[in-house]
Amino acid sequence: MAKSPLEIRHLQTLVALAEGGTLAKAAERLFVTQSALSHQLKLLEGHYGVSLFERNTKPLRFTQGGNRLLGLARQVLAMTADAEREIVQWVAGRTGELRVAVECHTCFDWLMPAMDEFREHWPEVELDLISGFHTEAIALVEQGLADFAVIHDKPPPRAGIATEHLFSYETLAIMSPKHRYIEKAHLQPRDFASEVLISYPVDDSMLDVVRHFLAPKGIKPKRRNAELTVAILQLVASGRGIAALPEWSVKPYLDRGYVVGKPLGSRGLRCELHAAMPESLAGKPFMRDFVEKVREVSL
Repeated sequence: MAKSPLEIRHLQTLVALAEGGTLAKAAERLFVTQSALSHQLKLLEGHYGVSLFERNTKPLRFTQGGNRLLGLARQVLAMTADAEREIVQWVAGRTGELRVAVECHTCFDWLMPAMDEFREHWPEVELDLISGFHTEAIALVEQGLADFAVIHDKPPPRAGIATEHLFSYETLAIMSPKHRYIEKAHLQPRDFASEVLISYPVDDSMLDVVRHFLAPKGIKPKRRNAELTVAILQLVASGRGIAALPEWSVKPYLDRGYVVGKPLGSRGLRCELHAAMPESLAGKPFMRDFVEKVREVSL
């Protein structure tokens, strides 16, 4: 037998005939003339040497040979549609740009490993970290300058911005093993009144311990700043003041006894990190995977 003349358009014709019931309705569905459709069918019938449907029947009835090709048409068209849809999703979801902004110093402890894992799975995505710390990283997303922002606490709804909870963590009071509060089970806001709070050089509004623990009680301790976590811990260990840091960011130092951690309040201070991103990117496969990588690595 000569090479099959079947093309996608022929398969579409067979399905349109079955669904329309007449040659006229099939032609209308396919945006072709009825004569062009008849010509297609005659070529197929001539090639296979069999009639595909019974003439002068309403609705149109397929012959045995026609039914066999109709079944093939439905199967191939469904597979083609699936393949085309997957390709479109692949192209749309596996390529793009992901610019990350943060508003917390300690985020880098888990963010960099998460980014490294993400790059292994999504090499086509241009992943970049916007340098510096930003007091309102979500504003960069609104301005189109960032695609993903790590922020403290859940923000109020903003048009065009999607937010997701990343993870919760405990902030501990960090002190020297020789500190006068070492026997306390936990610290209260008033315990900070006469202490020096050693922290990163950021505004009070960006510090969990100030925003959620000290400010509500009107406590405003003296401040001393240090750029790096290790520098903060050195000052704390030498008795220069007290720090308040996420437990996971100082756990190795706590385990070694270099510094001691105490809960803030009888129930501890639980804090949250959230992600903000454009709604247009929130459903992209690479964005979904990045969010999951952040959660997995942080845990």
